Amino acid sequence: MQNENTARRKGISLILLIGGIALLASALVLDFMGSEMAFRGAMLILGALAVMAGCYFFPTTKHHRKIINVLFLFPLLFTFGVTVIIPLVLGFFYSMTNWNGIEFTEFVGISNYVSMFKEPGFVWSTLITILFVVFNMILVNLVGFLLALLCTSKLKGIGFFRASYFLPNLIGGIVLGYIWQFVFNNVLTQITMKLTGNQNSVLSTTKTAFMAIIIVYVWQYAGYIMLIYITGLTQVPKDVLEASQIDGASRIATLFKIKIPMIASTITICTFLTLTSAFKQFDVNMALTNGTGSVADFMGQYLTNGTQMLALNIYNTAISKNSYALGQAKAVFFFVILACVSLIQVRISNKKEVEM
Repeated sequence: MQNENTARRKGISLILLIGGIALLASALVLDFMGSEMAFRGAMLILGALAVMAGCYFFPTTKHHRKIINVLFLFPLLFTFGVTVIIPLVLGFFYSMTNWNGIEFTEFVGISNYVSMFKEPGFVWSTLITILFVVFNMILVNLVGFLLALLCTSKLKGIGFFRASYFLPNLIGGIVLGYIWQFVFNNVLTQITMKLTGNQNSVLSTTKTAFMAIIIVYVWQYAGYIMLIYITGLTQVPKDVLEASQIDGASRIATLFKIKIPMIASTITICTFLTLTSAFKQFDVNMALTNGTGSVADFMGQYLTNGTQMLALNIYNTAISKNSYALGQAKAVFFFVILACVSLIQVRISNKKEVEM
């Protein structure tokens, strides 16, 4: 009797699993082919429910616990696959076609990748993005760490200072860019006019505009990094700090010999956050300068996108120039760079943590 029940449950489970997988595959194929059938969404939901039911009704075995774990993880894994993995794979595919944002008629191979590397504006955007990342990774962490040291001292009104330093991070990048654009173009020009007689805005030249973007980004993001450093510094054991004071260690020695080594993991997190965030800089760049700026001679051409970061270049290629396939190829290149740099950075940081 028990064997019959087990066989029956196994049969029902297999039917549900096969039917659910078939429904899921059919719904995805119909969607990829651009079908206008209204029941595609229902097929997708029913297929997912059938797969989950099939896993649940599967006869109890030594692997049943693993099956149940997968079952409960399935909604999250399914959502991740639909919103991240599938678009990523489709992005790689569309970058090798003449996709216009709606459909494609030809498979062009790597021609889009060849075209983007021949485009001086894209190469320039890549170079200044790397330069921007280097400057900001150093400055944001340095300013954030110094602010954290200040906010963990025994000064009065520390709560006010913490809130004040973090406040710029709560302002949206677009709003922040327009606010600082007004400051640079109106407030600072009036001050420099009275002091030096020069009324030129810092946004009028490529070099100074690039520096202005760095200043705004550091001002916005340093407060957020400060809070993470504060968390790390407050976790340093007080008995260790008291022991260093008894041994006569100076504040500088305590900082470099005790505090910094003991917050190595915090430094890793902050470095990673500033690295990835600076690479993806878009909103402040668009609002502050919109990528404008002249470059006299780069790869034999005169450029007008002197302050255009890589993310903004991808956006303008796809949206403004209506070159979706080329924009997708640039986005794939951007993803590969970001993934490689992140993996290398994490590996090096973890190695340093072990050494410390």
